[in-house]
This record gives sequence, structure tokens and C-alpha cells, in this order.
Amino acid sequence: MRKPILALMFAALAGPLVAQTSPQVSNDLTVDMSPQQYRICNDRPARPTWMDEINPREAYKARTLMDLYELRSWQAIKETGDCNCDVRFPAWDAASAEYEERFQAMSQAEQTQARRSIAEQRDNISREVQDLCEAQDNW
Repeated sequence: MRKPILALMFAALAGPLVAQTSPQVSNDLTVDMSPQQYRICNDRPARPTWMDEINPREAYKARTLMDLYELRSWQAIKETGDCNCDVRFPAWDAASAEYEERFQAMSQAEQTQARRSIAEQRDNISREVQDLCEAQDNW
């Protein structure tokens, strides 16, 4: 029985390709724990520990804080005209305190609404902030 021509062509093409690109399997389970490297501002402050340890069902809380943190840093860039790393990536303390005061007790639905408002505010200044940071080679 003859194989259809397409099956033969696929086998010819797929065979060597799969063999060449298959990963090396190893029982050595190592994880690279070196610090993440960014294109800019590698000395960013560590985010609050609770954000990395939060139950996945409550991840919306960490997302709200991250959005708030970014908005406040972008507002500072706009106000000062400065996009250095300390302004672009400030300590998390102020944003964390504001989150605890204003958002922590909110439900998931309320925080979703709050994030929409934060995103709208951020979007309103994003072009100006990006232009400032690009001019300072820090975008």
C-alpha cells in the first residue's frame, strides 16, 4: 500500500527538523536564581513580599498595587520632568501605604473598577511620560 504524497512530504520535512530542535532531556533540575536583568534601571526596589506570596485567588490585590505604583511614578515623572531611575522606580512604601488606606478593604469588583480608573489616569499622561523618558534615554 502506497502512502499519500503529502504524508511522505511531511515525514521528510518533519523528521530532521524535529531531531534538530528537540531539547536535551536531563534529570538535572536546576533553576537560574540570578537577579532579573532589565534594559534600564536594574537597581529597582523589591516589591512587597506579600505580592509574591499571595493566593492566586487574590492576585487582583497585587495587580491593583502594581497599577497604583506605576501611576504614581508616572505622575512624578510628569510633575518633575525627570525620568531618572529613582523617579521611575521609587520605593514601594508610598504606594503600599496608599493601597492599604484606600483599596485593601475593597472587594474584587471594586478593585477592578479602581484599576480601570487608575488605567485611565495613566493613559492620559502616558504619551507625555514616554516622550520625557525617551528624551532621557530611560524608556
